[in-house]
Amino acid sequence: MKFSIERGALLKAVGQAQSVVERRNTIPILANVLIEADGDQVSFRATDLDIEVVDMAPAKVERAGATTVAAVTLHEIVRKLPDGALVSLSDDGASGRLTVQAGRSNFSLATLPREDFPVMASAEYASNFSTPAPVLRRLFDKSKFAISTEETRYYLNGVYMHVADAGGDRVLRCVATDGHRLARIDADLPAGAEGMPGVIVPRKTVTELRKLLDDDDAIIAVSVSETKVRFATPGITLTSKVIDGTFPDYSRVIPVGNARRLEVDASEFAQAVDRVATVSSERSRAVKLSLDEDRLVLSVNAPDAGAAEEELAVAYGDDHLEIGFNAKYLLEIASQVDRENAVFLFNSAGDPTLMREGNDESAIYVVMPMRV
Repeated sequence: MKFSIERGALLKAVGQAQSVVERRNTIPILANVLIEADGDQVSFRATDLDIEVVDMAPAKVERAGATTVAAVTLHEIVRKLPDGALVSLSDDGASGRLTVQAGRSNFSLATLPREDFPVMASAEYASNFSTPAPVLRRLFDKSKFAISTEETRYYLNGVYMHVADAGGDRVLRCVATDGHRLARIDADLPAGAEGMPGVIVPRKTVTELRKLLDDDDAIIAVSVSETKVRFATPGITLTSKVIDGTFPDYSRVIPVGNARRLEVDASEFAQAVDRVATVSSERSRAVKLSLDEDRLVLSVNAPDAGAAEEELAVAYGDDHLEIGFNAKYLLEIASQVDRENAVFLFNSAGDPTLMREGNDESAIYVVMPMRV
Protein backbone atom coordinates (compact mmCIF):
# COMPACT_ATOMS: atom_id res chain seq x y z
CA MET A 1 0.00 0.00 0.00
CA LYS A 2 1.26 3.47 -0.85
CA PHE A 3 -0.52 6.80 -1.11
CA SER A 4 -0.05 10.56 -0.70
CA ILE A 5 -2.59 12.78 1.02
CA GLU A 6 -2.86 16.42 2.06
CA ARG A 7 -2.20 16.89 5.79
CA GLY A 8 -5.52 18.68 6.51
CA ALA A 9 -7.63 15.88 4.96
CA LEU A 10 -5.59 13.24 6.79
CA LEU A 11 -5.87 15.06 10.15
CA LYS A 12 -9.65 15.35 9.85
CA ALA A 13 -10.08 11.66 8.95
CA VAL A 14 -7.69 10.31 11.59
CA GLY A 15 -9.09 12.74 14.20
CA GLN A 16 -12.60 11.34 13.80
CA ALA A 17 -11.26 7.77 13.97
CA GLN A 18 -9.02 8.18 17.03
CA SER A 19 -11.83 9.75 19.10
CA VAL A 20 -13.86 6.52 18.77
CA VAL A 21 -10.93 4.33 19.90
CA GLU A 22 -11.03 3.41 23.60
CA ARG A 23 -7.83 4.59 25.30
CA ARG A 24 -7.88 1.68 27.76
CA ASN A 25 -8.64 -1.66 26.15
CA THR A 26 -7.33 -5.18 26.50
CA ILE A 27 -7.56 -6.00 22.79
CA PRO A 28 -4.57 -4.39 20.98
CA ILE A 29 -6.26 -4.25 17.55
CA LEU A 30 -9.01 -1.98 18.97
CA ALA A 31 -6.39 0.74 19.50
CA ASN A 32 -5.72 0.73 15.77
CA VAL A 33 -7.29 2.40 12.76
CA LEU A 34 -7.83 0.30 9.63
CA ILE A 35 -6.48 2.16 6.58
CA GLU A 36 -7.71 0.95 3.17
CA ALA A 37 -6.42 2.62 0.00
CA ASP A 38 -8.16 2.01 -3.32
CA GLY A 39 -8.91 4.03 -6.46
CA ASP A 40 -8.58 7.72 -5.65
CA GLN A 41 -9.56 7.60 -1.98
CA VAL A 42 -8.56 6.14 1.36
CA SER A 43 -10.89 4.98 4.12
CA PHE A 44 -10.05 5.16 7.83
CA ARG A 45 -12.09 2.80 10.01
CA ALA A 46 -12.10 2.66 13.83
CA THR A 47 -14.29 0.82 16.33
CA ASP A 48 -14.73 0.11 20.04
CA LEU A 49 -17.12 -2.79 19.17
CA ASP A 50 -20.13 -0.57 20.02
CA ILE A 51 -19.46 2.28 17.58
CA GLU A 52 -17.78 2.17 14.19
CA VAL A 53 -16.75 5.21 12.19
CA VAL A 54 -15.55 5.15 8.58
CA ASP A 55 -14.06 8.35 7.15
CA MET A 56 -13.28 8.68 3.44
CA ALA A 57 -10.61 11.08 2.20
CA PRO A 58 -9.33 11.86 -1.33
CA ALA A 59 -5.75 10.75 -1.93
CA LYS A 60 -3.28 9.90 -4.69
CA VAL A 61 -3.07 6.11 -4.42
CA GLU A 62 0.04 4.57 -6.02
CA ARG A 63 -0.45 1.08 -4.63
CA ALA A 64 -3.77 -0.20 -3.28
CA GLY A 65 -3.76 -2.11 -0.01
CA ALA A 66 -4.69 -2.06 3.66
CA THR A 67 -3.12 -2.14 7.10
CA THR A 68 -3.84 -1.14 10.70
CA VAL A 69 -1.81 1.23 12.87
CA ALA A 70 -2.18 2.84 16.31
CA ALA A 71 -4.84 5.55 15.85
CA VAL A 72 -3.73 7.89 18.63
CA THR A 73 -0.05 7.78 17.62
CA LEU A 74 -0.85 8.46 13.95
CA HIS A 75 -3.14 11.34 14.95
CA GLU A 76 -0.44 12.91 17.14
CA ILE A 77 2.12 12.68 14.33
CA VAL A 78 -0.20 14.25 11.74
CA ARG A 79 -1.31 16.95 14.20
CA LYS A 80 2.31 18.06 14.68
CA LEU A 81 3.13 18.21 10.97
CA PRO A 82 3.16 21.67 9.33
CA ASP A 83 0.01 23.00 7.65
CA GLY A 84 -0.28 22.19 3.97
CA ALA A 85 2.27 19.36 4.11
CA LEU A 86 1.90 16.47 1.67
CA VAL A 87 2.04 13.24 3.68
CA SER A 88 3.10 9.94 2.16
CA LEU A 89 2.11 6.66 3.82
CA SER A 90 3.53 3.33 2.64
CA ASP A 91 3.47 -0.26 3.83
CA ASP A 92 5.13 -3.18 2.07
CA GLY A 93 3.16 -5.80 3.99
CA ALA A 94 6.21 -7.88 4.90
CA SER A 95 8.03 -5.68 7.43
CA GLY A 96 5.07 -5.04 9.74
CA ARG A 97 5.82 -1.33 9.59
CA LEU A 98 3.97 1.71 8.18
CA THR A 99 6.23 4.51 6.95
CA VAL A 100 4.90 8.06 7.31
CA GLN A 101 6.87 10.78 5.47
CA ALA A 102 6.32 14.52 5.23
CA GLY A 103 9.13 16.83 4.09
CA ARG A 104 12.15 15.90 6.20
CA SER A 105 10.11 14.03 8.81
CA ASN A 106 10.11 10.24 8.66
CA PHE A 107 8.28 7.85 10.99
CA SER A 108 8.10 4.07 11.09
CA LEU A 109 5.08 2.69 12.98
CA ALA A 110 4.26 -0.87 14.04
CA THR A 111 1.23 -2.41 12.31
CA LEU A 112 -1.12 -5.29 13.01
CA PRO A 113 -2.68 -7.54 10.32
CA ARG A 114 -5.84 -6.13 8.74
CA GLU A 115 -7.47 -9.58 9.03
CA ASP A 116 -7.57 -9.17 12.84
CA PHE A 117 -9.59 -5.94 12.62
CA PRO A 118 -13.24 -6.43 13.66
CA VAL A 119 -15.72 -4.99 11.15
CA MET A 120 -19.21 -4.33 12.48
CA ALA A 121 -21.72 -6.67 10.88
CA SER A 122 -24.03 -4.85 8.48
CA ALA A 123 -27.63 -4.78 9.63
CA GLU A 124 -30.91 -4.70 7.78
CA TYR A 125 -32.33 -1.28 8.58
CA ALA A 126 -36.08 -1.07 9.06
CA SER A 127 -36.18 2.64 8.34
CA ASN A 128 -34.12 4.93 6.12
CA PHE A 129 -34.56 8.68 5.78
CA SER A 130 -32.58 11.88 5.21
CA THR A 131 -32.62 15.11 7.17
CA PRO A 132 -30.61 18.37 7.11
CA ALA A 133 -27.73 18.54 9.61
CA PRO A 134 -29.18 21.57 11.51
CA VAL A 135 -32.36 19.59 12.31
CA LEU A 136 -30.44 16.70 13.90
CA ARG A 137 -28.04 19.13 15.59
CA ARG A 138 -30.94 20.90 17.30
CA LEU A 139 -32.58 17.63 18.39
CA PHE A 140 -29.44 16.24 20.01
CA ASP A 141 -27.79 19.48 21.23
CA LYS A 142 -30.87 20.56 23.16
CA SER A 143 -31.50 17.16 24.74
CA LYS A 144 -28.07 15.69 25.52
CA PHE A 145 -27.46 17.73 28.70
CA ALA A 146 -30.20 15.72 30.45
CA ILE A 147 -28.64 12.29 29.73
CA SER A 148 -28.14 10.34 32.96
CA THR A 149 -24.61 9.45 34.06
CA GLU A 150 -25.87 6.78 36.47
CA GLU A 151 -24.60 3.48 35.06
CA THR A 152 -27.17 1.41 36.98
CA ARG A 153 -29.97 3.08 35.02
CA TYR A 154 -28.31 2.22 31.73
CA TYR A 155 -31.54 2.78 29.75
CA LEU A 156 -31.25 6.51 30.61
CA ASN A 157 -27.62 6.75 29.38
CA GLY A 158 -28.63 8.06 25.98
CA VAL A 159 -31.13 10.06 23.92
CA TYR A 160 -34.41 8.34 23.03
CA MET A 161 -35.10 9.03 19.34
CA HIS A 162 -38.57 8.02 18.18
CA VAL A 163 -41.69 9.01 16.27
CA ALA A 164 -44.41 10.64 18.39
CA ASP A 165 -47.73 12.49 18.15
CA ALA A 166 -47.75 16.22 18.89
CA GLY A 167 -51.03 18.08 18.60
CA GLY A 168 -52.30 15.78 15.87
CA ASP A 169 -49.05 15.82 13.86
CA ARG A 170 -46.41 13.11 13.69
CA VAL A 171 -42.97 14.35 14.72
CA LEU A 172 -39.41 13.08 15.08
CA ARG A 173 -38.70 13.43 18.80
CA CYS A 174 -35.61 13.22 21.01
CA VAL A 175 -35.98 12.84 24.79
CA ALA A 176 -33.38 12.59 27.56
CA THR A 177 -33.81 12.51 31.33
CA ASP A 178 -31.87 11.63 34.47
CA GLY A 179 -34.86 11.69 36.81
CA HIS A 180 -34.13 15.27 37.96
CA ARG A 181 -34.60 17.06 34.66
CA LEU A 182 -36.01 16.17 31.26
CA ALA A 183 -35.64 17.57 27.74
CA ARG A 184 -38.15 16.83 24.96
CA ILE A 185 -37.37 18.22 21.49
CA ASP A 186 -39.52 17.81 18.35
CA ALA A 187 -38.82 18.28 14.65
CA ASP A 188 -40.92 17.77 11.50
CA LEU A 189 -41.05 14.09 10.59
CA PRO A 190 -38.82 13.39 7.56
CA ALA A 191 -40.25 11.35 4.68
CA GLY A 192 -39.47 7.68 5.21
CA ALA A 193 -39.24 7.89 9.01
CA GLU A 194 -42.88 6.99 9.68
CA GLY A 195 -42.25 3.35 10.67
CA MET A 196 -38.99 3.98 12.54
CA PRO A 197 -38.51 1.87 15.68
CA GLY A 198 -37.75 3.97 18.78
CA VAL A 199 -34.07 3.66 19.76
CA ILE A 200 -31.89 4.89 22.64
CA VAL A 201 -28.75 6.46 21.10
CA PRO A 202 -25.82 6.08 23.57
CA ARG A 203 -24.06 9.15 25.00
CA LYS A 204 -20.74 8.44 23.24
CA THR A 205 -22.54 8.09 19.90
CA VAL A 206 -24.30 11.43 20.46
CA THR A 207 -20.86 13.03 21.08
CA GLU A 208 -19.33 11.48 17.93
CA LEU A 209 -22.40 12.34 15.84
CA ARG A 210 -22.01 16.02 16.74
CA LYS A 211 -18.84 16.14 14.61
CA LEU A 212 -20.87 15.27 11.50
CA LEU A 213 -23.38 18.05 12.03
CA ASP A 214 -21.31 21.24 11.82
CA ASP A 215 -21.92 21.82 8.10
CA ASP A 216 -25.30 23.58 7.77
CA ASP A 217 -25.64 22.41 4.14
CA ALA A 218 -25.00 18.73 4.87
CA ILE A 219 -27.78 16.20 4.45
CA ILE A 220 -27.53 13.31 6.91
CA ALA A 221 -28.76 9.86 5.83
CA VAL A 222 -30.20 8.11 8.89
CA SER A 223 -30.84 4.35 9.06
CA VAL A 224 -32.48 2.72 12.06
CA SER A 225 -33.05 -0.90 13.10
CA GLU A 226 -34.00 -2.45 16.45
CA THR A 227 -30.32 -2.92 17.36
CA LYS A 228 -28.33 -0.35 15.36
CA VAL A 229 -28.45 3.22 14.12
CA ARG A 230 -26.37 4.70 11.31
CA PHE A 231 -25.71 8.34 10.40
CA ALA A 232 -23.94 9.05 7.12
CA THR A 233 -22.66 11.99 5.09
CA PRO A 234 -20.92 11.48 1.71
CA GLY A 235 -17.56 11.33 3.54
CA ILE A 236 -18.27 9.82 6.96
CA THR A 237 -20.40 6.90 8.15
CA LEU A 238 -21.06 6.45 11.87
CA THR A 239 -22.67 3.17 12.92
CA SER A 240 -23.61 2.40 16.51
CA LYS A 241 -25.34 -0.22 18.57
CA VAL A 242 -28.31 1.20 20.47
CA ILE A 243 -28.94 0.73 24.19
CA ASP A 244 -30.81 -2.51 24.79
CA GLY A 245 -33.50 -1.36 27.21
CA THR A 246 -36.91 0.26 27.47
CA PHE A 247 -37.07 4.02 27.87
CA PRO A 248 -39.59 4.97 30.59
CA ASP A 249 -42.95 6.60 29.83
CA TYR A 250 -41.67 10.17 30.04
CA SER A 251 -45.08 11.72 29.28
CA ARG A 252 -46.23 10.95 32.83
CA VAL A 253 -43.71 13.38 34.36
CA ILE A 254 -44.48 16.29 32.02
CA PRO A 255 -46.89 18.54 33.95
CA VAL A 256 -50.00 19.71 32.08
CA GLY A 257 -51.83 21.84 34.65
CA ASN A 258 -49.11 24.30 35.70
CA ALA A 259 -50.91 27.67 35.66
CA ARG A 260 -48.45 30.09 37.28
CA ARG A 261 -46.57 31.72 34.41
CA LEU A 262 -43.23 33.50 34.66
CA GLU A 263 -41.64 35.11 31.61
CA VAL A 264 -38.04 36.27 31.93
CA ASP A 265 -35.15 37.31 29.70
CA ALA A 266 -33.25 34.00 29.37
CA SER A 267 -29.70 35.37 29.35
CA GLU A 268 -30.35 37.83 32.21
CA PHE A 269 -31.86 34.99 34.23
CA ALA A 270 -28.91 32.65 33.53
CA GLN A 271 -26.37 35.31 34.49
CA ALA A 272 -28.21 36.14 37.72
CA VAL A 273 -28.43 32.45 38.70
CA ASP A 274 -24.73 32.05 37.98
CA ARG A 275 -23.84 35.06 40.15
CA VAL A 276 -25.88 34.14 43.23
CA ALA A 277 -24.81 30.47 42.99
CA THR A 278 -21.20 31.54 43.50
CA VAL A 279 -21.65 31.41 47.28
CA SER A 280 -23.70 28.20 47.44
CA SER A 281 -22.18 25.03 48.80
CA GLU A 282 -21.09 22.74 45.97
CA ARG A 283 -23.05 19.78 47.31
CA SER A 284 -26.52 21.25 47.08
CA ARG A 285 -26.11 24.37 44.92
CA ALA A 286 -29.69 25.29 45.78
CA VAL A 287 -31.08 28.61 44.53
CA LYS A 288 -34.39 29.95 45.87
CA LEU A 289 -36.78 31.79 43.56
CA SER A 290 -39.22 34.16 45.33
CA LEU A 291 -41.95 35.38 42.99
CA ASP A 292 -44.27 38.33 43.44
CA GLU A 293 -46.06 40.46 40.87
CA ASP A 294 -43.55 41.31 38.10
CA ARG A 295 -40.66 40.69 40.49
CA LEU A 296 -38.30 37.76 40.97
CA VAL A 297 -35.75 37.53 43.77
CA LEU A 298 -33.02 34.90 43.43
CA SER A 299 -31.29 34.04 46.68
CA VAL A 300 -28.76 31.62 48.10
CA ASN A 301 -28.06 31.08 51.77
CA ALA A 302 -24.99 28.96 52.50
CA PRO A 303 -24.22 29.17 56.26
CA ASP A 304 -20.58 28.20 55.79
CA ALA A 305 -19.90 30.51 52.83
CA GLY A 306 -22.32 33.43 52.98
CA ALA A 307 -25.49 34.64 51.27
CA ALA A 308 -26.43 36.28 47.97
CA GLU A 309 -29.52 37.91 46.52
CA GLU A 310 -30.44 39.44 43.18
CA GLU A 311 -33.68 40.96 41.92
CA LEU A 312 -34.98 40.77 38.35
CA ALA A 313 -37.89 42.52 36.64
CA VAL A 314 -40.08 39.81 35.12
CA ALA A 315 -43.58 39.21 33.79
CA TYR A 316 -45.49 37.38 36.54
CA GLY A 317 -49.06 37.99 37.66
CA ASP A 318 -49.94 35.10 40.00
CA ASP A 319 -49.80 34.46 43.75
CA HIS A 320 -46.60 34.69 45.76
CA LEU A 321 -44.44 31.58 45.27
CA GLU A 322 -41.15 30.39 46.76
CA ILE A 323 -39.44 27.45 45.07
CA GLY A 324 -35.87 26.08 45.05
CA PHE A 325 -33.80 24.48 42.31
CA ASN A 326 -30.35 23.05 41.73
CA ALA A 327 -28.42 25.97 40.18
CA LYS A 328 -26.61 23.73 37.67
CA TYR A 329 -29.93 22.40 36.32
CA LEU A 330 -31.37 25.93 35.98
CA LEU A 331 -28.28 27.13 34.13
CA GLU A 332 -28.27 24.17 31.73
CA ILE A 333 -31.93 24.61 30.89
CA ALA A 334 -31.70 28.41 30.51
CA SER A 335 -28.72 27.99 28.17
CA GLN A 336 -30.89 25.97 25.74
CA VAL A 337 -33.11 28.98 24.98
CA ASP A 338 -32.37 30.40 21.52
CA ARG A 339 -35.03 33.11 21.71
CA GLU A 340 -34.96 36.08 24.04
CA ASN A 341 -37.49 34.93 26.61
CA ALA A 342 -37.87 31.81 28.70
CA VAL A 343 -41.31 30.89 30.04
CA PHE A 344 -41.53 28.94 33.31
CA LEU A 345 -44.80 27.31 34.32
CA PHE A 346 -45.14 26.46 38.03
CA ASN A 347 -47.77 24.65 40.06
CA SER A 348 -46.46 24.57 43.63
CA ALA A 349 -43.11 24.48 45.47
CA GLY A 350 -43.14 20.67 45.44
CA ASP A 351 -44.21 19.97 41.85
CA PRO A 352 -42.15 19.69 38.66
CA THR A 353 -41.69 22.95 36.74
CA LEU A 354 -42.06 23.25 32.96
CA MET A 355 -39.88 25.55 30.85
CA ARG A 356 -40.16 26.45 27.17
CA GLU A 357 -39.10 29.18 24.74
CA GLY A 358 -41.95 31.69 24.48
CA ASN A 359 -44.99 29.86 23.12
CA ASP A 360 -42.91 27.32 21.19
CA GLU A 361 -43.89 23.83 22.29
CA SER A 362 -41.41 21.99 20.06
CA ALA A 363 -38.79 22.18 22.83
CA ILE A 364 -39.87 21.75 26.45
CA TYR A 365 -37.91 21.09 29.61
CA VAL A 366 -38.97 19.77 33.01
CA VAL A 367 -36.98 20.30 36.20
CA MET A 368 -37.70 18.93 39.68
CA PRO A 369 -37.60 21.43 42.56
CA MET A 370 -35.40 21.19 45.68
CA ARG A 371 -36.20 21.97 49.28
CA VAL A 372 -34.58 25.23 50.40
